[in-house]
Amino acid sequence: MQSKIRGNRVRDRRGLVQCRNMFDELLRHPGVVEEFELRSPFGFLAIHGGSLERGTAEVATDAADRAAASIYAVRQPENLRWHIPSALVDPSSSPALSAFLDHVDAVVSVHGYGRRGYSDVVLIGGRNRELASRAAQVLRVAVPSHRFVDDLGAIPPTLRGIHVDNPVNRTRDGGIQLELPPTLRDGQGAASDREALVAALASLARRD
Repeated sequence: MQSKIRGNRVRDRRGLVQCRNMFDELLRHPGVVEEFELRSPFGFLAIHGGSLERGTAEVATDAADRAAASIYAVRQPENLRWHIPSALVDPSSSPALSAFLDHVDAVVSVHGYGRRGYSDVVLIGGRNRELASRAAQVLRVAVPSHRFVDDLGAIPPTLRGIHVDNPVNRTRDGGIQLELPPTLRDGQGAASDREALVAALASLARRD
């Protein structure tokens, strides 16, 4: 099952009252594409894909395909780069996202970030800390060129992904938020590293 939802921009704006409707407005923006497929109870998310956090939807989709895992992704067109905080990505605005979160037990949410001095650092947030620890072990072996940080205290607060309303934390077992630097998602690093990352994520999904 795959759904691609397109529509027109929502013009109704009523100040702060509308903050919870930002995700609904994004999904209605021309060119924004929602993609999902329900397979195994392990899922991959990429809510900031397309032009915003480049390569994240591709990493999530490739890993899901290899593991026959479930996938939900939002891709923004080239003329749009709208960052909606994860805690404001409201499942009630998307039947596809609601179905995905109801279907999966655990999830890996793939995000992208870029900070000076962090070009080889992957941050592993989210509320499922057992899965975070397991992911860090698998990824360190698979991609030794990068450093994988799963200590929440060492992750910048805005990148920890632990808000209860974040979709990654709304599944039965919760999940992890993977913050990837451009070197692992946007073609700025070695293709072999990205390949190893995807393979490791797929193995994590199959094991679960």
